[in-house]
Amino acid sequence: MTEIQGAQLAAKQLKAADVDTVFGVVAGPMIEVMSALEREGVRVVNCRHEESACFAASAWGYIKKLPGVVVVGSGPGMTNTVTGLHVATESGMPLVVLGGSVDGRTRGLGGFQEADHLAFARPGVKWAQQVDSVERIPELVHLALGKAIHGRPGGVYLDFPGQVVRRRVSEEAVSLRTGTPAVSKPRPDLDMARDIAEMLASAERPLVLVGKGAAWADAGPALTRLVSRGIPYVASPMGRGVLPDDNEWMVNAARSAALSGADAILMVGARFNWIFQFGRAPRFNPAARIAQIDISAEEMASAANVEFGLVADAALGVEAVADALDGRALKASGWLASLQEHARKNEAAMAEQMTSDRSPINHFRLLAEVRDVLPRDHHVSVDAELTMAVARAVLPSYNPRALLNSGTTGCMGTGVPYALGAKLARPEWPSVAVIGDYAFGAAAMEVETAARIGAPVVFVVSNNGGIAGHSIQDRLFAADAPPIAALLPVDYERMGEMVGGLGIKVTEATQIRPALDRALASGKVAVVNVLTDPKGAGSGSSYLG
Repeated sequence: MTEIQGAQLAAKQLKAADVDTVFGVVAGPMIEVMSALEREGVRVVNCRHEESACFAASAWGYIKKLPGVVVVGSGPGMTNTVTGLHVATESGMPLVVLGGSVDGRTRGLGGFQEADHLAFARPGVKWAQQVDSVERIPELVHLALGKAIHGRPGGVYLDFPGQVVRRRVSEEAVSLRTGTPAVSKPRPDLDMARDIAEMLASAERPLVLVGKGAAWADAGPALTRLVSRGIPYVASPMGRGVLPDDNEWMVNAARSAALSGADAILMVGARFNWIFQFGRAPRFNPAARIAQIDISAEEMASAANVEFGLVADAALGVEAVADALDGRALKASGWLASLQEHARKNEAAMAEQMTSDRSPINHFRLLAEVRDVLPRDHHVSVDAELTMAVARAVLPSYNPRALLNSGTTGCMGTGVPYALGAKLARPEWPSVAVIGDYAFGAAAMEVETAARIGAPVVFVVSNNGGIAGHSIQDRLFAADAPPIAALLPVDYERMGEMVGGLGIKVTEATQIRPALDRALASGKVAVVNVLTDPKGAGSGSSYLG
């Protein structure tokens, strides 16, 4: 009789589910699981912090449309994943955390790193469960992977007590779950699709809003068919690239005018949360009619006055509306052209800053240089308030799920690991993280992880010496206060050198492009430390168009 250990069984089930990459932090009692995964030929990415492992796995899974898997130890190892699980669930990114826990025979007695993992996990996940026997490991791992990916993607937690990891059972007594179900996509109600089409056709100023749910559904072809009738659209930060940003119907540069002026709005795969100002006046026209396409019916109950809530896969829902518009003339005339003109004026107003050679370097010039150096197919992750704000105005995206930022939760510390996960998901594309100095510090040691696993990510640090530069320090603290929101003038480029990669310090605007060219061509992990204006651009709300 052949025996198999619980750890081996978990690894074999992940392998059977075609999971080829797993992230985590080496720690008991899950070291055996990571060892077994490596023996099964699965790439194991050992990160420097569990939160970063979750973010890297979330990006990897979101790009590949597969569950990102993380393996972590007990106690603090698991609690360090709570933020990552919460961010994944709120941002609709598929993440499965397999966490070890105290041996059941000492639970309640103050065992080593004992904690109520399920209680920590449940508020931030779609599903949480504990493995109660070795024999059930294949079934529960199968369930966890499915729960993370189906419906709206999100975080899932599966707990492995120490004795389950180590215990052996007869291999003949267990069987792996092979294959995954063919799951149909939620199809739209055609009568409601016709109602939405009528709303758009009869509007004088129709507008489509595109979110990352549309990116997940690969709704680009359907949306192209819809908006090419002459309907302008605005994309959320992570909804960028569902349609290439250089098409004529995108009016993000006139976002404020579009939202406040539209009299009929179709929301596709996004939420009426803070990113879209809750769908309320004064940001939105209070008389606007609103329709929404979402995979979750619960999203139709929000602060916005939604008239039509179409529960469907985003691509299929948009396709149904486009079908219903076939052969119909739109009432709107001149609306798209007026927004395009508004967008051109806004872009022209930024042109001077994007080409300025003045020192210290401004964020618009830095982000414009990043924009211009990258090929059309690339991944960019953006992190930090000011950097994200300017990126929304400057950085384009041409592919779905290619531009990543802090997302729905606004979580700092995502930029470095998102870029790492993106590079592993699509190694043939360059992956660049554009991050503020404070945000870089939240996960900077993952530069070593990137170097160790051979992922040549380029980390571009906007080093303006603090949180939002010195604006918070200067505005909210006394003139003689110690540096609280301000930071030391750190030579971050040395972190690239420290791990055998490339480190470049940029002090003048004319040095940015050569530094980026060199970093991208190096084939190594690179840290480009760009000294930007500590008194520069202010709050992100100024750059929404």
